[in-house]
Amino acid sequence: MSRLPRNYAVPLVIIALLIAGWQSGGPQGLLIAVGGLLMWALLHFTRLMNVMQKAAKNPIGHVGSAVMLNARLKAGVNLMHVVAMTRSLGRQLSPQGHEPEIYAWVDAGGSEVTCEFESGRLARWRLVRPQGESES
Repeated sequence: MSRLPRNYAVPLVIIALLIAGWQSGGPQGLLIAVGGLLMWALLHFTRLMNVMQKAAKNPIGHVGSAVMLNARLKAGVNLMHVVAMTRSLGRQLSPQGHEPEIYAWVDAGGSEVTCEFESGRLARWRLVRPQGESES
């Protein structure tokens, strides 16, 4: 059984909530459903703005600890979630508009996490640590 694509799921849920509001309370029920959906949209917009304000204060592509970021990443999270974790926009390595989107974050020690996003979701990531200097 195939799953419904995410770009169809949200509009279908919104339409179902609006229909349920209308059926349960007529125009007043529809207004309550619209008010709830508006509040949900405003909460998500506020979270997005907070994440972007925090990311704007830090250099692009830098993270406090690449090792800790690597440990906290999970497949399937969206780019905004990763930006919220790093508090920094990633340095884009892939061409604009091409799949997969590849972003990188590096810490002060030179360790780098490279993340690949497919359809807006984290598919793969890789931690690269700098080679220790060889002593003679």
